[in-house]
Amino acid sequence: MKVLVIGNGGREHALAWKISQSPRVTNVYVAPGNAGTAKDATNVPIAVTDQEGLLRFAKENDIGLTVVGPEAPLVDGLVDLFGAEGLKVFGPSKAAAELEGSKVFCKNLLHMANVPTATYQSFRTAEEASRYIKERYPEPEDSANVVVKADGLAAGKGVIVCDTRSEALEAIDRIAARKEFGTAGNELIIEEKLIGMEASVLAITDGETIVTLPAAQDHKPAYDGDLGPNTGGMGAYCPTPIVSPEMMEKIESEVLVPVVHAMKRARRPFKGVLYAGLMLTSSGPKVLEFNVRFGDPECQPLLMRLKTDIVDLLEATAEGKLSEIEPLQWDERPSICVVMASEGYPDNYEKGRVITGIDSADELENVKVFHAGTSLENNEVVNDGGRVLGVTALGTTISTAKLQAYKAVKEIRWRGGWCRKDISDKALDARTNNSNN
Repeated sequence: MKVLVIGNGGREHALAWKISQSPRVTNVYVAPGNAGTAKDATNVPIAVTDQEGLLRFAKENDIGLTVVGPEAPLVDGLVDLFGAEGLKVFGPSKAAAELEGSKVFCKNLLHMANVPTATYQSFRTAEEASRYIKERYPEPEDSANVVVKADGLAAGKGVIVCDTRSEALEAIDRIAARKEFGTAGNELIIEEKLIGMEASVLAITDGETIVTLPAAQDHKPAYDGDLGPNTGGMGAYCPTPIVSPEMMEKIESEVLVPVVHAMKRARRPFKGVLYAGLMLTSSGPKVLEFNVRFGDPECQPLLMRLKTDIVDLLEATAEGKLSEIEPLQWDERPSICVVMASEGYPDNYEKGRVITGIDSADELENVKVFHAGTSLENNEVVNDGGRVLGVTALGTTISTAKLQAYKAVKEIRWRGGWCRKDISDKALDARTNNSNN
């Protein structure tokens, strides 16, 4: 079988790498790919926005399965286009992808399905939202523990956590007035700020059967100690001890199952990856957001641990036969992904800086360097994005996995390259707290 992976990030490199290990697969193509996928698969210079070009390539090259990585082509209906032409494709339809494409739609669906989430209000203009904040917090120095979110897709950056009235008004201005995130800010949400530990629970579903994957934990803030602006994710590890088996059962029964049923009732049956971003509060898990694809960087440590042939899993989902596959097999060892980023990220950064040491890092035991924002220039790997590499390692414990991941990080150099130094430390804190309780 020939497989086409659509996208050019770390998630797509991890998918291509894992798919290429299947004995059923003869060729893996990635469109458009990056410097890492050029090594582990075959890059195809077609943009994710070029739907007709992607469709033409799939037809002309007898692609047996297409896997759509990023959210934008899913929201734009690429799966519908391929499906209408009789091609096998993994991912949700355009209607189902609105679960991520519109935070207002998502929150309304959660409310109707009685799924626990933060209280919220939606607004269509900056004026309406600002008036709401000023009425709720009348004094300029008032605390305002709220989160302001752009309704549409904003590459993981359209969420601004606020502590004061002035911060909330500034966030509204950025999203809805200045349109820093473009049309994503045509509508916005203001919701209560939830307190607790964040976790990511991903599930594969064909609309009937749900296969839950081990819980992971992402690190969204840019800097150590969860300080600084939100990013697309500075690292992740899997599994996370903050989600106990009992809590996972609660998440499945109170979040995943109701959402799949609600989507079916709304005539938007969901096939693909259902990604629940959760806050584990004192009153139980609550949904922060839903994504409709593998998380990046959660995908990297998850796939490092997956032993089952991923092609069987993806194909069964696309065909609606997920109930027929055997239980997934996992490496018992935990895995950690440390994201190395460009100087200036998540704000402005320079591209084209030569990266060295990737091969040396890859040669370390139980290490795989997944490329995200990279490209090839004169046969040299250069940074071509904000999040550049996902250095991923397995270890017998979370501590040893962290040690191996950061050992690999030290092998890699480019001008201005940086990373958080505390990825997975929350797991150690959680275990200490659990042992003391």
